[in-house]
Amino acid sequence: MDTRSALLRLLSDGRFHSGARLGAALGIGRSAVWKHVRALGRGDLEIHAVPGRGYRLAAPLELLDEARILEHLPSSSRRRLAGLEVLGETDSTNRRLLARAACCAAPHACLAEYQHAGRGRLGRRWVTPYGRAICLSLLWRFGAPPPVLGCLGLAAGVAVIRALRSLGLTEGGLKWPNDIVWRQAKLGGILVEAAAENHGACHAVIGVGINVNMPPDAGRSVSQPWTDLESALGHRPSRNEGAALIIHHLMEVMAAFEAEGFSALAREWRSHDALRDRWVEVRQGDRTSHGIARGIDDQGALCVEGDDGMRRFLSGDVSLRATKP
Repeated sequence: MDTRSALLRLLSDGRFHSGARLGAALGIGRSAVWKHVRALGRGDLEIHAVPGRGYRLAAPLELLDEARILEHLPSSSRRRLAGLEVLGETDSTNRRLLARAACCAAPHACLAEYQHAGRGRLGRRWVTPYGRAICLSLLWRFGAPPPVLGCLGLAAGVAVIRALRSLGLTEGGLKWPNDIVWRQAKLGGILVEAAAENHGACHAVIGVGINVNMPPDAGRSVSQPWTDLESALGHRPSRNEGAALIIHHLMEVMAAFEAEGFSALAREWRSHDALRDRWVEVRQGDRTSHGIARGIDDQGALCVEGDDGMRRFLSGDVSLRATKP
């Protein structure tokens, strides 16, 4: 663990710690402590420095911890999981696993407190403050490409909803193709990236981002309503427990998807469809369509009923939002 991450772990309880004690714990001098505190404060973390008392975070911060995540995993998932890594910072957990997929046993989960280059669909940037979200990716290897690989993101949505329901979330929904919503406000999202391997196999990296306890100004650059788990639940859930539940349900759903395809999960996805029977606007390239969302078909395509009849949309470069007639 690098010095800055170790310092943050010492400060994570939200209590005051003197520079001398922090320096002794880290094996550095007080001036070096001050420099690291300043560096942390230049990010998304608010750190109070009070003469005679020391340093503390403005609020306690639950950091991700490999041992605690494993404690929350059911024994069946602990046995199945081939690898788990927790990072302080990285460019992207998806990118990290994609780069290591050829030499990495699967399933393998990677989590990070902060991503410098987190991404969503259509290349959109996805950034959350340090330690305020669950940012994880799961590498899964298929013996052969599933016939409906394009539905993998929808299947992952079912897994995430199961996990959030286990945390106590009600009224969670799925917005085609990859958004997790609560009362029509965005709670998180999914990004799936797949690649072929030798001998007919393929691998997929399923990235999941869930807002947990976001600062009020975190959504300044977000162009749609958003929320977090703390607001939806009325209390702050454990990020380690939430991460474990998502990993567990992702592995359960990926195994079912590999064995039975999306048909075994389609009905469950439809039961959480946040836009079914609502007026929607669909943008595809420079074309815009309007109509009533009628759910998904067995191939995962969005069905929209308009004046010209029923149209099917595959995810690709399509964006979707609720609108008024």
